[in-house]
Amino acid sequence: MNLKINRPSRALIMLAIGICPALSFAQHAYTLDECLEMALQNNVRIKNADNDLNAAKLQKKSAFTNYFPSVSASGGGFISDKGLLEMDTESGRLSLMDDGLVGGVTATLPLFAGGQIVNANKLADVNVNVSRLQRRQSENEVRLTVEQYFWQMVTLKEKLHTIGTLQAQLDRIHRDVKAAVDAGVTNRNDLLQVELRKNEMRSKRISVANALEVSAHLLAQYIGCPTDSAGRIDVVWTMDGGLPMRPDGLYRSPESSLPLTTEYHLLNKQVDAGRLQYKMTLGKNLPTVAVEGGYVYENLMDRSHSFWLGGVTVSVPLTKWWGGSHDMKRQKLQVRNAENRLADQSELLVIRMRNAWNAMNDAYRQVQIAVESIGQAEENLRLQSDYYQAGTCTMSDLLEAQTLYQQSRDRYVESYSLYEVKKREYLLATGR
Repeated sequence: MNLKINRPSRALIMLAIGICPALSFAQHAYTLDECLEMALQNNVRIKNADNDLNAAKLQKKSAFTNYFPSVSASGGGFISDKGLLEMDTESGRLSLMDDGLVGGVTATLPLFAGGQIVNANKLADVNVNVSRLQRRQSENEVRLTVEQYFWQMVTLKEKLHTIGTLQAQLDRIHRDVKAAVDAGVTNRNDLLQVELRKNEMRSKRISVANALEVSAHLLAQYIGCPTDSAGRIDVVWTMDGGLPMRPDGLYRSPESSLPLTTEYHLLNKQVDAGRLQYKMTLGKNLPTVAVEGGYVYENLMDRSHSFWLGGVTVSVPLTKWWGGSHDMKRQKLQVRNAENRLADQSELLVIRMRNAWNAMNDAYRQVQIAVESIGQAEENLRLQSDYYQAGTCTMSDLLEAQTLYQQSRDRYVESYSLYEVKKREYLLATGR
């Protein structure tokens, strides 16, 4: 059967064939929240922090087993060509214990170990809390890095958009100037200036596009996108030339924010760990008391014999006090160092909050200035275009106006992105 396809249908099929590959390689655009969510799930720092936390939990469970009796079993046997015990009797030479078996099970329960078991369990619990805080710290660092990559991509995309706008305007100017040169109305110098500026825009576009591709790869790798699609991800954010939300509502006093920060809690945990380690060092120099019991079986005299046994052991480290006293003094100094770090770093954390607040406000003011500059540069470019059309300004003046417009747009997107990053830094510095 012959199938006839009319011309319009054939055109639609060819269009569909051309669209399908483009759709298969279409970019997936991620919002900032999506990037943060993916990074917190896939980033290697978070995975390692989870492993460290699970390891600390297992260490805590291991320390808890020291509360229970320790049970051990042992056994052995021997065979000899002569008895281990020999004696002469009236009936001849008697040989005993030329072979035998010995085995048993013993259990030891510590009643008092100088507080070492209790403090070891408390220290294991502190380590779990430290690992949990370090995971939160890793989350904060991942969030900040994601925002830096995200806003870097936004900045480069906006710069490409500005370059595209100027290239379109240069194309129009080039057509008008070329027509004027062909008509003999203007000299060729204006046309050469436009062509040089077009080449400059093409060169900048290549540089910015390459930087954008690298940023896309970095962001994709950081948030855990597949490697084969790393160059095809995109971010969703459009700058309309306006101002972001004012930072006034984000302020919180450093003194009230200090107890909410991860770094402050980590410093406190270091002090707690130092004090527990001092108590454990003290416990090593105290007497230990344990209850022991067991079951023993032996067959040494060609007969089975089993029995139960039990007892209490008391161990007093008499000579260990000499070296132990030095260890305790050393551990006390370590505790003092941790307390000093807590006081010193707390002051630095407060200073960091104030600096982050100032940096965020400075960045916001830079955005305000950039918004004003865009308006002024747009008006200047419009006037220079009108003046050039009227013949009252040179091509150099018009191209200079374009340069000023591009610079104002670039400063705006850079300052806007910097403000968003500084805002994240301030929120993290104040425990949010």
